[in-house]
Amino acid sequence: MIPAPFQYFAPRTVNEAIGLLQQHGDDAKLLAGGHSLLPALKLRLAQPAVLIDISHVSELKGITSNGDRLVIGAGATYHEIATSEAVRSGCLALAECVGQIGDIQVRNRGTLGGSLAHADPAADLPAVVLALGATINVMGPNGARSIAADDMFVAMMTTAISPDEVMTSVTFPILGRGEGAAYAKLRQPASRYAIVGVAAYVKLDGGTVAACRIGVTGAGAVAVRQPAAEAALVGTSGDDAAVAAAANAAGDGIDYLGDIHASAEYRQAMVKVYTRRALTEALRRARA
Repeated sequence: MIPAPFQYFAPRTVNEAIGLLQQHGDDAKLLAGGHSLLPALKLRLAQPAVLIDISHVSELKGITSNGDRLVIGAGATYHEIATSEAVRSGCLALAECVGQIGDIQVRNRGTLGGSLAHADPAADLPAVVLALGATINVMGPNGARSIAADDMFVAMMTTAISPDEVMTSVTFPILGRGEGAAYAKLRQPASRYAIVGVAAYVKLDGGTVAACRIGVTGAGAVAVRQPAAEAALVGTSGDDAAVAAAANAAGDGIDYLGDIHASAEYRQAMVKVYTRRALTEALRRARA
């Protein structure tokens, strides 16, 4: 339970962190909240020669409301997001999602950017990021760029962020009248990771569902959208029958995981159950 030896750096700016990543290349790992990396270091599942601690970079902090968008620093903790009035009033589903992660110790240290960059198959946030159509903002030696949520999650624990880039913030929409979003999950009782987690977003226009986005996490190796279920709901009134049809269409395109917590078949069934729950609540909020 003792990590292999490593060099430790604590940059104070994003540019300094990028410079260290360029200097040390594949030997370096970024450290934010540390709830995923530190256990791996102690078990020697990860043995980086260099740790770059970005928890002191002030540029990665903060939550700001910018017109119809929320810009949340990659270094914002789950607790800061869950208790932010700007988030709770503008994007309640996000606040509720991070409020369910782990326990209070985890929520006080874990960060938005750390979760998304790590891309754990059972993490909650990827589903919400997909459903809300968020944008991940990164900085590297070639400057700043933005990654659409749909392009972010490539494979298990693999994202579209380059090894020499640092995530700086994530941009979320502020939901308005006729819009609603919700997150529902079947949690593992001890870790509170998602065995299955489903986030849903809907937009109503004159009583008709004009748009729908659904993200699923926990079920497979990577968080994914559910286009068949989304299409099944769009154009309907969003009544119980329409929600049931959309939920029944959910689950396609997932290579289901099976483990000691749940079989692949059980996860497949639960995707439909939790899609129905998330859609029902998202529609209730959109109508409120």
